[in-house]
Amino acid sequence: MTLIDRTAYPKFKQFPNPKELAELYTPQSAEIKFAKSKTKSHEGFLSFMVMLKSFQRLGYFPHPELVPIAVIKHLRSCLKLQDWVKAIPSERQRYTYLQAIRDYLKVKQYDKAGQRLIAALVAEAAEIKDHPADLINVAIEELVKERYELPAFSTLDRLIRHIRSMVNNRLFALCSEGLSINEQIYLDQLLVVTDNEVDENATLNLLKSPPKSAKLSGIKLLQSKFDILMTFGDAKRLLQSIAITKVRHFAAQARALDISEFQDINLPKRRTLLLCLLYEAQVSTRDYLVDMFIKRILKIQNNAKQRLQELRDKHLTETSELLATFGQVLKASTKAKETQDNAVFGEQVQSILDEHGGTELLLQKLDEIAAYNTNNHLPLMWRFYSANRKALFSLVASLDILSTSADESVIEALKFVLDNQHKRAKYLPFEIDLDFISSNWRALVVEEIDGTEVLVRQQLEICIFSNLATEFKTGDACVVGSSSYADFREQLLSHAECEPLIEEYCRLLEFPANPDDFVKHLQDKLAQVAFVVDEICAADKQFTINKDGEPVLKRIPSLAQTHEVEELESKIRALMPERSILEILCNVEHWLNWTRHFGLFSGSEPKISEPAERYIFTTFSYGCNLGPNQMARHSQGAVTSHMISYTNRRHISAAKIEAAIRDIINTYNRFSLPSCWGTGKKAAADGSKFEIYENNLHSEYHIRYGGYGGIAYHHVSDKYIALFTHFITCGVWEAVYILDGLLKNLSDIQPDTLHADTQGQSGPVFAISYLLGIKLMPRIRNWKDLTFVRPSADVTYKHIEPLFKGVVNWNLIKTHWYDMIRVVLSIKAGKVMPSTLLRKLGSYSKKNRLYQAFLELGKVVRTMFLLDYVSNVALRHEITAITNIVEMYNAFLDWVFFGKLGAITENDPIEQEKRLKYLDLVASAVILQNTVDMSLAIQTLMSQGELIPMRHLAAMSPYITRHIKRYGDYVVNLHNIPQPLEAAINLPPEIFEM
Repeated sequence: MTLIDRTAYPKFKQFPNPKELAELYTPQSAEIKFAKSKTKSHEGFLSFMVMLKSFQRLGYFPHPELVPIAVIKHLRSCLKLQDWVKAIPSERQRYTYLQAIRDYLKVKQYDKAGQRLIAALVAEAAEIKDHPADLINVAIEELVKERYELPAFSTLDRLIRHIRSMVNNRLFALCSEGLSINEQIYLDQLLVVTDNEVDENATLNLLKSPPKSAKLSGIKLLQSKFDILMTFGDAKRLLQSIAITKVRHFAAQARALDISEFQDINLPKRRTLLLCLLYEAQVSTRDYLVDMFIKRILKIQNNAKQRLQELRDKHLTETSELLATFGQVLKASTKAKETQDNAVFGEQVQSILDEHGGTELLLQKLDEIAAYNTNNHLPLMWRFYSANRKALFSLVASLDILSTSADESVIEALKFVLDNQHKRAKYLPFEIDLDFISSNWRALVVEEIDGTEVLVRQQLEICIFSNLATEFKTGDACVVGSSSYADFREQLLSHAECEPLIEEYCRLLEFPANPDDFVKHLQDKLAQVAFVVDEICAADKQFTINKDGEPVLKRIPSLAQTHEVEELESKIRALMPERSILEILCNVEHWLNWTRHFGLFSGSEPKISEPAERYIFTTFSYGCNLGPNQMARHSQGAVTSHMISYTNRRHISAAKIEAAIRDIINTYNRFSLPSCWGTGKKAAADGSKFEIYENNLHSEYHIRYGGYGGIAYHHVSDKYIALFTHFITCGVWEAVYILDGLLKNLSDIQPDTLHADTQGQSGPVFAISYLLGIKLMPRIRNWKDLTFVRPSADVTYKHIEPLFKGVVNWNLIKTHWYDMIRVVLSIKAGKVMPSTLLRKLGSYSKKNRLYQAFLELGKVVRTMFLLDYVSNVALRHEITAITNIVEMYNAFLDWVFFGKLGAITENDPIEQEKRLKYLDLVASAVILQNTVDMSLAIQTLMSQGELIPMRHLAAMSPYITRHIKRYGDYVVNLHNIPQPLEAAINLPPEIFEM
């Protein structure tokens, strides 16, 4: 049976607060009049009103004994009845009242017609959705819309499960019947266990195996896996009858099962689940192969650059000797001018040259040094490429690579290189278009022999692979059957879908709905901002131009914490009880029942004893990075390591953890204390590095953070709580994910202004943010190096003129206005995420005119922001303060994630992401508990006569850890009931008046 807590099925809150009682259960005068007309006694009157208000709240008639006492007392008080008046009618009365209330509210009793109504709708929804709770919600929504009384939850659950089972069994049968004999054998062999260390056949573990690092051995291993997977053929062709959302759900369900658990599943379902997992493995392996290809080419380039530097250092002594020789020649020349004796000068020069080894040796040294005294590392790449040649050719040949634009020169060149892979001749005929390569590459690739241009085969291969890696990064090349490297244009809304949405969307964001007016609007806005800032800079000396003509911005002094704030913080901490992290998780479970989001992927009730206790242990184990073994050792026998790992694998996904976090955020947002810290309309994004093992694809050396690891990229509200977290590789540009966090954040806290550090900005990011209605305001260290654009070439400014370095290309924005709006509408519709586009728009592409249009629009938006930034001290204070919050949050996470020295010891990217989600869940629970305890402490201090101004509370944060215990034996005690949450929600109103 599905857990009712996971659905929208209404039920009573056992302890409603006075506000809820007043809003939901206070009878209206018309209702009282109606109830009196249908009853003859006080008991009947109260019973009737309890049934009426209960139905209005729930949509069905609960058993009279299940109505909370608080509701009955409230109604008794509103109706001015004595305490002895009971609210339980006789069966005959109840039947009569039911009919009267249905007629009064114009609702229909649930019957066969209602059942047929939702059965058809749920059957249609089950083709796309799979979780029973989602299907039950679809049924509830339809019944409410059609004015039907809701049936008992068990009735609804049985019907939905029956329909879901029928739909899924039909899909399983359809999919299984479409398999050939060989395909059936292939899928069945996935569950065969062999003793061979190296197995040439696909296995379940192979499908689930994560990629290794992008070393040569890792590429070969992944290539071997892909070849084995593709012996089945493309699995997508067999899944055409199943919606992609169902395929993903079936794949996730299959990933959570082991071989013994698969044996208990009927054959059609087993094969379908395995086929979905196989399809997911094929798609992800293509993505990983391209990732490895890009990283390997980058590694070759970096090795060549490093070798170039080594050669420069090696020849540094010889360079010094040549310069010394040249210096002697110059001195001799100076003396010769004084004596005007050229013959003597010639003899002196020859003597100097002979003294240093002679002309031939010096020329030889000169040639060697000249070869490496440039920034051109391309000639050195072959040395590092040759060992990777076979693996890179196999990788590229196994993928179906296409161009995403009309320019297919790189793809044609790639085909040419693949066709000549086994040639050993030094030269190849010049039969392809190489206009796309740089002059440095052309000098290496193209040679002239007897008046005919030919191609140098070795250099051509490296050149084409290097350009292909760039094409993958810019989105100019795509891989068929990939996800991350698919043609993003196919994910956008069609022109027919987009056209009707433009006018309304532009109206909401107050943009003109056509390109001409949009450009005029933007041009006027830029001109106005520049004019206002020019006037401000005339009087304000925050921004000045130094004697060298360079702009100078005065530093903002940091604000020290006052003695009063430190004293208040000390008093509040003294009133906060000592707690363990497990106690905090238990308290938050009592308040919110956050573990209801966890459970089997099938949606059934957990088939484990004490599920809430198990989920809390698992969350603490992974969220504090103890791991299953250490958790079991310190739990006094309550759990074993297998129980923890099994629960994590079978019951918990990243999406379920996000749902639990969302409950905590929404509850936290109800408190008045966080409103002292921020409005919730602003957020900051920043990354923090986590150590992970080197032998996986996520692990890279990060220059800025130092060491190997991955990046947890957090979006933290100005109310101090994290809204969303991504786990990305160190090699990924952080700005790619800066907008995803806001769009994936489904909590009640919805910021419209986003701050970040220098890594979180670029032209395309500013452009997409602007078109999405998000104000991007990063903290930029190198703002002087960025391009300020003026609205037109004939506009000049008196005080800020040195800032401007270019003029806006308005025609480019106008020409591609529709394409940019189409991209943004596709993002809003959930068809594509900003990161998918920003990965493609993050690098310069001369082919991609859309990139250039976004870049130009971004320059305009960024110029307006930067002008405001240099002229507005308050804005700079705000940006610094909010970006400091996310840095404080990173330090807070380091404290929470105390196990294993903060290193993530999991190589699977899916599990790595889950570790960070667990961490955010524990951190959010601690923040909520701290907020409760701080609010109660503040209430206590106020009741004792303490005056607490809001500005003092605004200087504090919920990242308090001194009173929290991390070590010792870990015990979950759900019998210890915490103080009700509602008592701490509101602070005394006087605080906000001081």
